[in-house]
Amino acid sequence: MDDTDRQLISLLRDNARTPVANLAKILRVSRATVQNRMAKLESAGILIGYTVRLKPEAQQHRIRAFMTIAVEGNQLEVVLKTLRGDPAVGALHSTNGRWDIVAELHAQSLEEFDSVLGRIRRIESVATTETSLLLSTLK
Repeated sequence: MDDTDRQLISLLRDNARTPVANLAKILRVSRATVQNRMAKLESAGILIGYTVRLKPEAQQHRIRAFMTIAVEGNQLEVVLKTLRGDPAVGALHSTNGRWDIVAELHAQSLEEFDSVLGRIRRIESVATTETSLLLSTLK
């Protein structure tokens, strides 16, 4: 992957629906070059899909938060399996350091959010948690 590939990925992150002709013009390469690079990035598994981003107020889940979770002993897979089944968990990330997992949580109300927190804290082998509400998204 070279600088042109990285620029292409950056442009697609900003707007995955940008026409190939526009991408080519911005990158100062031919349209065929952009198409070939995208195909190579897809076949290499670097580009795995294209998505839609919604304005926060358009999303049904009005409350979002990150919860950091410390797991007791070697029970990480058991906790992850339980979290994967929870509809309020949008994404899971493994980490190093003090916390084992970072979970992105979604809820429609504070009452529902309180219930989500309680459910996760009651999972066997969850030692401690810390939660931060996401107030705004800057990028």
